[in-house]
Amino acid sequence: MVLKSCCVYSVGVVSVLMLILGISLVLTSVFPHLVQSMVKKVIVLKNDTDAFEAWKDPPAHIYMQFYFFNLTNPQEVLDGERPAVVEIGPYTYREYRPMEQIDFQDNGTKVTAVNTKTYIFQRNMSRGPESDLIRTVNIPAMVSNSLQFKVISLLHLLLWGYEDGLLKNNASNDGEYVFFTGQQNYRDFSRVDTWKGESSLNWWTSDECNMINGTIGTGFHPVITKNDMLYIFSSDLCRSLYTVYEEDVTVKGITGYRFVPPSSVFANLTVNPDNAGFCVPAGNCLGSGLLNVSVCKEGAPIIMSSPHFYQADEKFAQDVFGMTPNKEEHQTAIDINPVGITTLKLKCLIRSRVLKIIMSFSFSQTGNVRTVVFPVAYLNESATIDDTAAKKLKAIGVQQNVVENIPFMLIGLAIIVGGIFMFLVCQQKVPEVSFALGSLGTSKALYKYRPLSDQIFRYLDHLPPSDLILSILSCHTNPLHVPPPLYPCVRFPSFPPAWQLHLQNPLSNISTTLPL
Repeated sequence: MVLKSCCVYSVGVVSVLMLILGISLVLTSVFPHLVQSMVKKVIVLKNDTDAFEAWKDPPAHIYMQFYFFNLTNPQEVLDGERPAVVEIGPYTYREYRPMEQIDFQDNGTKVTAVNTKTYIFQRNMSRGPESDLIRTVNIPAMVSNSLQFKVISLLHLLLWGYEDGLLKNNASNDGEYVFFTGQQNYRDFSRVDTWKGESSLNWWTSDECNMINGTIGTGFHPVITKNDMLYIFSSDLCRSLYTVYEEDVTVKGITGYRFVPPSSVFANLTVNPDNAGFCVPAGNCLGSGLLNVSVCKEGAPIIMSSPHFYQADEKFAQDVFGMTPNKEEHQTAIDINPVGITTLKLKCLIRSRVLKIIMSFSFSQTGNVRTVVFPVAYLNESATIDDTAAKKLKAIGVQQNVVENIPFMLIGLAIIVGGIFMFLVCQQKVPEVSFALGSLGTSKALYKYRPLSDQIFRYLDHLPPSDLILSILSCHTNPLHVPPPLYPCVRFPSFPPAWQLHLQNPLSNISTTLPL
C-alpha cells in the first residue's frame, strides 16, 4: 500500500515539474531563439549553400511588365488643354538576373559580383506585339528643349527612347557591387558595401541622401521582425529607400510579412525634412511623391514616381486626364518569409518613368502649353516563389513549428499526466470494504468490494442477526457501534481512508477488524 501511494504521488510530482518546465520555456522563448540562432549561422553567402545558390541565380521567375500612356489629344495639349492619356499594357518580359564574376574577399566576409540582366519578350503574357504603336512625347527632342509628340513603336521607345532607355542595355549590368556575406553579422547578409567602387553616391545635396543602404531587393537578412525597416538600394532610382511592415500575408500556403515603402519615402521636405537632399539643385523641390533623377540620367528630364502618381500630391493626377491611382494596383510591396531570406512575392512598382515638361516662353511653338508632369510609362517588376522552393520552405516551416512548439507539447503532456494523477488519487479514496462471513471453527471467506454497493446489503439481508455484529470503527478511540437489528439499514456510500469495518462473532467473542 505504501509503495502504491509513493508511485501515485511521484506521478503528481512529475506532472508539476513538467508544467513548470514548459511554462518556463515558453516565457524565455528558448526554442524560438534556438531556431533563429541556427538560421543565422546557416544563411551566409558561401559556396555550396542553398542561400548562396538562391542569391547567385534566383529560382523564382521574374517578370517585367511595361505599361504605356498613349496620348489621345496632342493638338489640344499644344493649345493649352489638359493631357488625356489611356493606359496600354502589359507588355511582359521574362527577366534573367544571375550574379556573375563572383569573387570572395576578406576571408569570406565580402563578395564582389555584377548583376547581369537579360530580358526576353513574352508574347503570351502581353497585350500585343512589340510592334504596337503609341503616341507620346518625343523624348530625344525633349532633351534638346523642344516639345514634340510622336507615334512610335513600343520596341523603339524601350530600346532607343532616351539615354535611360528601359531595355537599352539588355544583357548588360549596372556596375560592380561588393556585398557583405553575413559571416560576421547576420543582418549584413547580401547588404551592399560599395557600388562601382564607391560606398556612397554623389548626386544629391546631403550625406544622408547619398548613402548606399540595404540590399538590391532580391533578398534580405534572416530573422525579420515586424519592427524592422528593410532598406533597398536601386541604381535605377539613383538612391536608397526603405520599407516597413504593413500586414501578414500567405503566399502558396507560406506565412510571410508584407513590407511596403511608406509615403514618407518620396515626401517633400515639408513633410519629411530628411528628403531635403533630394531637391536638386539645392532648394528646388518637387511635390510629394516625385523624384527628379535628371542629375543621374545625364540631364534627361526624367522624374520617378509611383504609377498614376500614387501617394503623390493630388494635383499631379488631376493635371492629366486618365490618372486613377489606387493602392491595390499601384503600391510596391515585398512579401518575405520572416525566418529565412526567401522573398515570397515581389511587386515593385516604384520605377515609374514620367517626364516633367515645364514649358516657358523659350518654346515659341508651345507658348500655350501648361506646366505639367506628363506620364510616359511605368513598369511592374514582379516575382513569386516557385512551387519547388515553396514546398521546401513549407517543410522547413513544419520543422520550425515542431521545434518551437516543444514547450507547449510539454505543457500538454503535463496536463495529461496531471489528469492521470488525479484519477489515481480519487481511486485511492474509494474505500475497499472487506468483511468475513462464517462462524468460529470454520474457514472464513474474505470478500472485498470496491466500491461498497447495495449488493453487499442485499447479501447481508439474508444473514441471521446473530451471526455477526456490524460496527464502524474510526481511527479514533470512540467507535460507533451499530446494534444487530439495525445493520440491514446501514448504507456506506463512502468512507474516509482511515475508517475500518469491524466484524465480530458473538459466540466466540472473537472479532476481526478489516481496513476499508
